[in-house]
Amino acid sequence: MPRESKKSKVARVTEFCHRMDELYGSEPSALDWHTPFELVIAVLLSAQTTDAAVNAVTPDLFGRWPDAASMACADVAEVADVIHRLGFFNSKSQHCVGCAQMIVADYGGEVPRTMDELVRLPGVGRKTANIVLNKAFGIVEGIAVDTHVFRIAQRMGLTTAKTPLDAEKDLLAVIPQELWGGVNSQWIRFGRATCTARQAKCETCPCDDLCPKRPVRHGAGQAKKRPRRKKG
Repeated sequence: MPRESKKSKVARVTEFCHRMDELYGSEPSALDWHTPFELVIAVLLSAQTTDAAVNAVTPDLFGRWPDAASMACADVAEVADVIHRLGFFNSKSQHCVGCAQMIVADYGGEVPRTMDELVRLPGVGRKTANIVLNKAFGIVEGIAVDTHVFRIAQRMGLTTAKTPLDAEKDLLAVIPQELWGGVNSQWIRFGRATCTARQAKCETCPCDDLCPKRPVRHGAGQAKKRPRRKKG
């Protein structure tokens, strides 16, 4: 198979993004939040957990500790008790308190507005920072690559990267900057509805003509198949 030119790849992913925008448009975050601080904490909590599960615990969490100043003084064990239904609640509770303490100590209680400052916060990586910048401040500096974006990017032949961080670099190189803002939320919805992890629904996909259907690397957005048990 001949190697695809960058010009061809850019044209293909640009059309894909336009179709995603037609399908899903601009919708609010699936996570419930009202302030930048609440968004930071909600996205931090959403790792390895559904948005619905996070939304079920944040009313109590933010009711008790509504801002960085109050959460900075919280007992980690009490925070863990509130979010205990979430995966990795022990480490997440430590990150919540540590994040709040750094926001208070280093940024006067206000969530910072730059990538470099956000990724300093405990529990906040580049994916979380991209979401916060985009949704809370309208700043589009990159693309938040989660498991759905990672999977779609691989199947679309847009990256062969082994990590989300490297995949983001590949996506930024071929997706026009004016389209970066909608990628995360739109591709997530597409990944849940059509380009699913176990088996993509190519027969009903509105972008089937744009996709080379490259294989997804195990551990990069696709669940490994369970080995079959031997009979007898």
